[in-house]
Amino acid sequence: MGIQIQGVTKRFGAQKALDGLSLTVPDGQVLGLLGPNGAGKSTLMRLITGYLPPTEGTVHVAGFDVQDAPEETRRRVGYLPEHNPLHTEMYVTEYLRFVAGMHQIPNPAERVEAVIAEVGLTPERHKEIGQLSKGYRQRVGLAQALVHEPEVLILDEPTSGLDPNQLVEVRALIRRVGAQRTVILSTHVMQEVEAMCDRVVLINKGQIVGDAPTAEFAAQPGGLEHAFKSLTGH
Repeated sequence: MGIQIQGVTKRFGAQKALDGLSLTVPDGQVLGLLGPNGAGKSTLMRLITGYLPPTEGTVHVAGFDVQDAPEETRRRVGYLPEHNPLHTEMYVTEYLRFVAGMHQIPNPAERVEAVIAEVGLTPERHKEIGQLSKGYRQRVGLAQALVHEPEVLILDEPTSGLDPNQLVEVRALIRRVGAQRTVILSTHVMQEVEAMCDRVVLINKGQIVGDAPTAEFAAQPGGLEHAFKSLTGH
């Protein structure tokens, strides 16, 4: 059932971060949210995860209203925030078993071993998180978002700060895990969208200003970069 967002507005005092936004993301699609800083991307993601309530409108995940059925939607959503909040003093396996316990996963040790292999953390599994490179810390963040096998994955700037080699590896990892899930990822880097996403939604000042398959934007004169500049003014 994916994600259905209908007429969502979010205000912070007098500021309107989202303005009557509607969006549907079907199962199995990797959607890139592209927009300038302050466009409303992170606010929209926090609404989908239930971290923030909408001022107006509704958000449904896998058929459940995020406000009316928060526990049901949390079971179905994995979330990697922009600033990956890890317990750096914990070991990789220890941390992921802790997260699995919070989700009340049956056979947590078995599931943790599976997700460690899935995200390519096996060589680092016995290290403290604080000893890991930025790329491996992102893998730990992805692992915690995937450990409960969610139907929907929300990734906020998932490749921020990675070096070129880490970038290639994490992009490939996101494509791989996204093949079986609905994924929304936000970025302000156009190459990220082109490398990972089936569809692009351009957002500016809390509104959707463009929405098309990635290949359609890329085929236009000037490609995605030109579309971004013309539709957002940046």
